Amino acid sequence: MAPIRRTARPRVLAASAAIAGGALLVGVTAAPSLADEGQGHGARADVKHVLLLSVDGLHQKDLDWYVRTHPASAMAALAAHGTDYTNASTPVPSDSFPGMVAQATGGNPGTTGVYYDDTYNHALLPAGTTNCVGVKPGAEVAFTEAADKNQASIDAGQGLAGLPGSILSMTGTPVSLLDPAQLPVDPATCKPVYPHQYIKVNTIFEVAKQAGLHTAWSDKHPAYEILNGPSGTGVDDLFTPEINSNAAAPFTGDWTQDNLATQQYDGYKVQAVLNEIDGKDHSGTKAEPVPGIFGMNFQTVSTAQKLPTSDGLTGGYLADGSTPGPLLTKALAYVDASLGAFTSELKKTGHAGDTTVILSAKHGQSPTNPAALKRVDDGPIIAGLNAAWKAAHPAAGDLVAFSTDDDIMQLWLNDHTQAAADFAKQYLATHAAAGNTITKAPVTVQASGLTTIYAGAGVAKYFGTAASDARIPDVLGIAQTGVVYTGGTAKIAEHGGASADDRNVPILVSSPGAKHAQRIGAPVETTQIAPTILSQLGLDPRALQAVKIEGTKVLPASKH
Repeated sequence: MAPIRRTARPRVLAASAAIAGGALLVGVTAAPSLADEGQGHGARADVKHVLLLSVDGLHQKDLDWYVRTHPASAMAALAAHGTDYTNASTPVPSDSFPGMVAQATGGNPGTTGVYYDDTYNHALLPAGTTNCVGVKPGAEVAFTEAADKNQASIDAGQGLAGLPGSILSMTGTPVSLLDPAQLPVDPATCKPVYPHQYIKVNTIFEVAKQAGLHTAWSDKHPAYEILNGPSGTGVDDLFTPEINSNAAAPFTGDWTQDNLATQQYDGYKVQAVLNEIDGKDHSGTKAEPVPGIFGMNFQTVSTAQKLPTSDGLTGGYLADGSTPGPLLTKALAYVDASLGAFTSELKKTGHAGDTTVILSAKHGQSPTNPAALKRVDDGPIIAGLNAAWKAAHPAAGDLVAFSTDDDIMQLWLNDHTQAAADFAKQYLATHAAAGNTITKAPVTVQASGLTTIYAGAGVAKYFGTAASDARIPDVLGIAQTGVVYTGGTAKIAEHGGASADDRNVPILVSSPGAKHAQRIGAPVETTQIAPTILSQLGLDPRALQAVKIEGTKVLPASKH
């Protein structure tokens, strides 16, 4: 099979062993180190709701800069009455899907089984398989816009009239908008595998629902119905307008290709959250309880970091690698205004006193220093690897079955053996690759643009899972800082990798009644958001399976 490259776009077990991709507990040691109630951000009698906001791409240094330079801002106000965990990291890969799943489960990819939104599984069958007898396992698992019934439409194929203005009428059960013919197939049942069936562990939304709380979330693809968890019913009101659909005039391309378009897109989700604060569903047309857990992700900062220019403004950071440029500054101001709208609405409705607000990010973005950028086309790298494999194995076909390369390299191989993985590792480590810099000048990177390469059992050890896990890549390459795998010159940053720019995101927790700003520099991870949310609501964090498996702690308490 020809390699498929994804570089252009921004305890209930799974239904079968094939879906699970191996035993869940193999290679994972449960650490009984969960913070005791009261030692971390524990239960508060006055908290009835948690509003979680993921500003994708936001770094801790971005938050620090904005608060420092905009002391009257909503972010500054939140920080002035919150605990800022200044040494927070996302899991690896630092991408949207595993990043959001981490915040909702308390688990890393080796535990959740979610390594990216577009991956490969050696045990599943290709999408569209209807007769599973004799079909060779191995399939792409594309929980992206590609799974929509109509990825060109912001309603993902629901068929609403008057789009995009009518998008708030989109269904709150987006599983109905996924095309089963685009989903991988479980050989045990010969049925499509939906995202919520793929995740190995339960979510905060499921725990909250079991406690009788209403739940809601807004995100960028219908495939985020994975947050429903294995029950398939965790989120009562899930609003997922398709970000990679065709943007409305005057914009061209999808909603990520112009930052004002991204702001318009994010604005629909902002309105959904405001409606929920007001005690309605996301559409604003039906009375619902204010959710116990709710929130949204913002894409505006992410696109402002990735676009070279948009709306007459330069994207990314200034030459110092720390100061946001004009487009990013404007994007941060947009997010800040949205945060201000949320806090104002909470006060207006009387919920400021019973709502904890958590600000974080699914991922960062790399590089922030423009001079470090090296855009490398992974196509010739994979073609060269395939050619070398066939030269050494004349009867063989291509070695690479599938790849996901943004600013990390993940390869799934047709030959699922340690020897083949070692061959790929050796090739990647000993071959240079061509690229271009921020000025479009040619540049050559050594070792295929990678610093560290894991192969076969080494990948399993890295993720803390079994070598027999059908989901993990056969080869994992950690990119050199600044390397972005992309053809052309259409982007200046990317995410998905393991660098500090990818992983160092904020976690800012503002609980009702907090009177002082606190900064905690101890290392924490965004997986700790999940048990902290449950603890804030007086629910047991150990109701989360990933928390029990990994020993994920509640975020440490501040010292007043």
